Amino acid sequence: MGASLADTDVDDDSDFAESHEINVTPFIDVILVLLIIFMVAAPLSTVDLPVDLPTSTATPQKKPDKPTYVSIKPDLSVAIGETFVKRVDLVRALDALPDMARDKYVFLRADRAVPYGELMDVLEFLNKGGYSKVKLVTLEGAPGAVPPPQGAPAAPPKP
Repeated sequence: MGASLADTDVDDDSDFAESHEINVTPFIDVILVLLIIFMVAAPLSTVDLPVDLPTSTATPQKKPDKPTYVSIKPDLSVAIGETFVKRVDLVRALDALPDMARDKYVFLRADRAVPYGELMDVLEFLNKGGYSKVKLVTLEGAPGAVPPPQGAPAAPPKP
């Protein structure tokens, strides 16, 4: 409890009267520590596999807490999260994930350099394996903006 040295006639026997103010310093310290923890942990929770995504002006959709990303790199290799798998083992690897079910969405990321036919092959593997809920991932673009040409570098993703 805090004390005040102000002259009050509340109690003449003691030199200190009780103060009913809350000390917010420990609260602010805890908030700052939590802020630092989230600032460090947030970049670690994203997929770090570099893929040059195309841009889109569509309205962004809400992501689930733990999305499952399937990525197609420019060399046509396929990865689940950051783990590379063979195309024929894609469905088996998805089935082996602990929190994956066939009714959950799979987020498909494909590099801009990946041919359309290769993207459709991976979609076909997923569909034949029972994963029909697939969402395509793109970079958010400004509404009305013209996407950069095929050879131009893509804009960095928005945080």
